[in-house]
Amino acid sequence: QVQLVESGGGLVQPGGSLRLSCAASGSIFRINVMGWYRQAPGKEREFVAVIDNGGTTNYLDSAKGRFAISRDNAKKTVYLQMNSLKPEDTAVYYCNADVTFYTGISVNRKEYWGQGTQVTVSS
Repeated sequence: QVQLVESGGGLVQPGGSLRLSCAASGSIFRINVMGWYRQAPGKEREFVAVIDNGGTTNYLDSAKGRFAISRDNAKKTVYLQMNSLKPEDTAVYYCNADVTFYTGISVNRKEYWGQGTQVTVSS
């Protein structure tokens, strides 16, 4: 199967920056779309940013101009550079990947989630 491991969360002051990373491992044939979602206390999980394997990106409106998603296909890793952070960006950030993986006799396709990393923006 496939595992996603996030890193890079933490506590930062308003206006600061953080860079999240998510590395995929396992019996991967191809990683299709990779993205980031977040969930704040008492709220539903929401989309933040996504990148396909051609490099096309899409962002939550409030993230445009402040966040940048990128990926390194050789390292099977997706990044989220977050600048000009605001208290309302505080949430647990989850990595998501649409992966085609080996089953032993063929391939199959499934969506995976990481365990989440906490981002807290506070003075």
